[in-house]
Amino acid sequence: MNKPVLANSVEARDIAFHIHSQTNPQLLEERGPLVVTRGEGIRVYDSAGKAYIDAMAGLWCASLGFSNERLAAAATLQYRELGFYHTFFQRTMDGVATLAEKLVSLTGMEGGKAYFATSGSEANETMVKLAWIYHTVRGKPTKRKVIARDRAFHGSTIAAASMCGLEFMHREFGLPLPGFLHTLCPSSYRGMLEGEDEVAFVERLASELEKLILREGPDSIAAFIAEPINAGGGIIVPPKAYFARIQEVLKKYDILFLDDEIVCGFGRTGNWFGKETVGAQPDMMALAKGLSSSYFPISAVVVAPAIYEALREFNKGGGNFGHGFTNSGHPVGVAVALEAVKIYEEMNLVDHVRRMGARLRAHFEAMADRSPIVGQVRGAGLMLGIEIVADKRTKTPFDPSLQVGMQFDRLAYNNGLVARCMGDVLGFSPPLIVNEADVDEIADRVDRSLKQLEAHLV
Repeated sequence: MNKPVLANSVEARDIAFHIHSQTNPQLLEERGPLVVTRGEGIRVYDSAGKAYIDAMAGLWCASLGFSNERLAAAATLQYRELGFYHTFFQRTMDGVATLAEKLVSLTGMEGGKAYFATSGSEANETMVKLAWIYHTVRGKPTKRKVIARDRAFHGSTIAAASMCGLEFMHREFGLPLPGFLHTLCPSSYRGMLEGEDEVAFVERLASELEKLILREGPDSIAAFIAEPINAGGGIIVPPKAYFARIQEVLKKYDILFLDDEIVCGFGRTGNWFGKETVGAQPDMMALAKGLSSSYFPISAVVVAPAIYEALREFNKGGGNFGHGFTNSGHPVGVAVALEAVKIYEEMNLVDHVRRMGARLRAHFEAMADRSPIVGQVRGAGLMLGIEIVADKRTKTPFDPSLQVGMQFDRLAYNNGLVARCMGDVLGFSPPLIVNEADVDEIADRVDRSLKQLEAHLV
């Protein structure tokens, strides 16, 4: 990037006409964009022909890599048969019914139902709306507020961004909206007090949640939303007993648990869904990303029977469910998702991710033993984070002005590796199709970049 931008080039036209997500506008104008031209397996190629191992699967999502022929064929066939139709007004298609049935079965939401949308943000906001209906039908219409957690990411639309616990998602827009609250993040590494063990830490987190509920009024709280493992907030794995204890508090005050599986779902954490990894039992689940390996924008919400019964009861007088998106249940997205799930099952997804994740983590742990700046390696399955610190003993972070995470990001890029820096946490979420050689190559490029960062800091 940093090369001169030629007039009328892709880079020049992009700078002139395109607004990028999560990008500093001035930096884009100064350095220009990276133009990606093609993908092959776990690699993407830029306009100069340079190959990069994308160890973030794009945005945590390209689980089957960047050039899967079966997904392309499934989309092509469906485009030829029926390129679009909708699911409003009692319309459906064979694939929609088949995928809904499959998702209810895969998620273990016995007796439940699935609703389709096109993004994770839409899925999360759909869960909020359904929570409001649920409480209204049960004679508790004042239960409207939603509790999320610090360092959580739940999407970019207005309500979804309000549920984020990240300042950069709020500062430009005057968010969060009223009624969206936040409680403590379950980060043992950063959140535990001196002398506190994990049992006491979990109890304090549950106590703080209960205090928030009582302060706001239990009859005003509709739902609690959480990712099984915080993704964009720094790959934070909660203590083992966390969700069981939190759900005790939620049940005590009749508060629904909304499970954001957008990153954690479809094998990412070493189980089909993150809820299995952390021992959670949600009332609703939001799915996206890995659902189609992001080969088509599709998301879903899977709900427990009680949620659907509330929706049915609310409309028993003949009204229609007043919610929907033009592309909900899009036939091409459904076809791609069905094929993706079929591939996951054929590749024995859970076992494969556990083996590859353990191999990559072992490499990272070895780096941590050697490196003076690796404070912690954490994660589950093929969703791993490395937290960089100035002092390993005291966990003292680097001065934010140094932008150490961004320095690593640039070094990794030069070494042909795409990673993700979240402050000074380095994130790795490679396509789930990685093999042993891929894992070893990712680790080699991380190690090389880390050593270069150490030398630069010294």
